[in-house]
Amino acid sequence: MEKKISIEYTQLADWKELNEADQKLVVAAENILKSAYAPYSRFSVGASLLLSNGEIVLGSNQENIAYPSGLCAERVALFYAGSNFPNETVETLCVIAKGDLVDIDTILSPCGGCRQVMVETEMRQQTAYRVIMVSQNGSATIFNSATQLLPLAFGV
Repeated sequence: MEKKISIEYTQLADWKELNEADQKLVVAAENILKSAYAPYSRFSVGASLLLSNGEIVLGSNQENIAYPSGLCAERVALFYAGSNFPNETVETLCVIAKGDLVDIDTILSPCGGCRQVMVETEMRQQTAYRVIMVSQNGSATIFNSATQLLPLAFGV
């Protein structure tokens, strides 16, 4: 039996085409990426989450010479939200990155570990949330669920 997995997403040429609330998340993620500690990869990542109570939670990647002791921006923000706002749901996650690890036109998407945490966050809160990824060229890719980024997630 052959099966097929497909995903749907929206691609915008410029993140400024997003609505005002989403633009606010992009600016917040861009601002927090300045606090990234990335001396090894020289690839700074910022994440912002909009919670159901209107709170915006931020995270930036924090590397460590003793790999894999560091954490990605997405997990920093999601774990902070889970610890400090356990009764609130994530409505939108925005991720932005800067560095020369990838071409500026490449869609910047979370690593596999972050994708698993993102999916489990959806499972835990029993509702999907939007994921906005902003590439270095300013384009935005929007998914309506983290599961779309990892359709065969562990535990699903």
